[in-house]
Amino acid sequence: MVKVSGMAEEHWQQARLIPTSGISGQEEAERRATSALLAVMRSVREFGLAIIKPLGAPTGQITTFIEVPFEIDGRSAYPDGIIESRRGNRTWTALVEVKTGSAVLERPQLEGYLDVARDNGFDAVLTISNQIAPAPGIHPVEVDKRKLRRTALHHLSWAEVLTIAVQQRVHRGVSDPDQAWILEELIRYLEHPKSGALDFSDMGPTWVPVREAVANGTLRANSPGLAEVVSRWDQLLRFAALRLGRELGAGVQVHLSRKESADPASRLAAQTQSLVRHGRLTGALLIPDAIAPVDLVADLRAGRVTVSVDVGAPREGRASTRVNWLIRQLRDAPDDLRIDAFTFGSRTSTSELLKTVRERPQTLVEDARRDFRMFRIAATTAAGTKRGTGRGSFIESVLAAIDDFYETVVQQLRPWTPRAPRLPAGGRTAAEEAGIDLEPPPRDLLEDAEPHSPGELPHDATPPGAVTAIAHRWGGPDTERAPRALPTDESASAGESSGAR
Repeated sequence: MVKVSGMAEEHWQQARLIPTSGISGQEEAERRATSALLAVMRSVREFGLAIIKPLGAPTGQITTFIEVPFEIDGRSAYPDGIIESRRGNRTWTALVEVKTGSAVLERPQLEGYLDVARDNGFDAVLTISNQIAPAPGIHPVEVDKRKLRRTALHHLSWAEVLTIAVQQRVHRGVSDPDQAWILEELIRYLEHPKSGALDFSDMGPTWVPVREAVANGTLRANSPGLAEVVSRWDQLLRFAALRLGRELGAGVQVHLSRKESADPASRLAAQTQSLVRHGRLTGALLIPDAIAPVDLVADLRAGRVTVSVDVGAPREGRASTRVNWLIRQLRDAPDDLRIDAFTFGSRTSTSELLKTVRERPQTLVEDARRDFRMFRIAATTAAGTKRGTGRGSFIESVLAAIDDFYETVVQQLRPWTPRAPRLPAGGRTAAEEAGIDLEPPPRDLLEDAEPHSPGELPHDATPPGAVTAIAHRWGGPDTERAPRALPTDESASAGESSGAR
């Protein structure tokens, strides 16, 4: 073994499959990020399919290329890459355009690549940048809709790419150990600041003036920069969902109503109105298997961030028992959580801090005759003011509030389920358990015990002869006809006259 004097092995730089050293500028960062991503997509099939299958590609063999030359209006164009997926007779092809760092996608370039894709019979154009779309299926750059008739336009942020890579490697798994190591190298590369693949890190240049206008009460619907701040808020929600899903290995999504999903402009209008009227930005995250969506309110007027979740109350037991059911699940939660209790038939709620509720559960019980409908658990923290990242930033305050609330509250909660029906204790019947007296009267027991002499009937028995006479009179013992009417005086007289003849 060769020894190197004056050097310790722990200080040696490990060889990397995708090195970050030597990246000298924006162009080099984009070329290296594109080549690394497309090469790993081809080498690690599970990861490659996780990227392109949601875009409509077949589950086939993936082939990738970089910087393929084309002609656009008589001049050469070089998209950053091409992805092909072949299965049987079908081939799915997409042009790829990549941006890193602060570089943004531009409409003329995208529309030119859409023309190239259409002329060559390609299926899609895929863009990758640090821009985050506010919702799945929405591209951050608006293009001419006529160019999308034959060619689809898809977008992935680098945060999404990293999330897919982590979920595939850590949570879903890669079958081949060597391919798993290759995917780890891509994750390590994308996590490095020099790669140009950045997380959401800026609320935009208009953040500070809009925030100050909210605090001063001067914000109006036509205030400059308002639409950009609302758009950045939706991007932050989307990034928060991706970031949480990356750690959980689950598909966390921004929770949208049907109207908002069908018409994104309606959500933009509603958020704008909320910010102007109340100084609030709102949203919700839908986490698979969580007890309920996690609601988020950023109150810029008060400088507070509130994260909350609604929990359905148990449907049985006393009021204090139902409160204790909730407290038991929050044994590791901080004391300053707020608990709101809602009852059926009431528009108001009772509220108290968790510390007080732990000591006196009855403080949430306003009327013992009203059943609880729902509990709302909320945590409120200070909102940062800076537009970027780091200490004192708005972005970091929102992300920290979500992470802390999920860890200490949401992942601890389980919905109430009724217990299985239980048999009465001690071998008793349900009637006995209810206090119903099933013992026969003492007289009945004495009468059943009295002996009878031979040929003597019990005092309440009917003589056999009487039964025979009655049966003969009503048509015989086997008849099922209804009893006939007794003869009237006239019919009896008629019968006697007939007999006399």
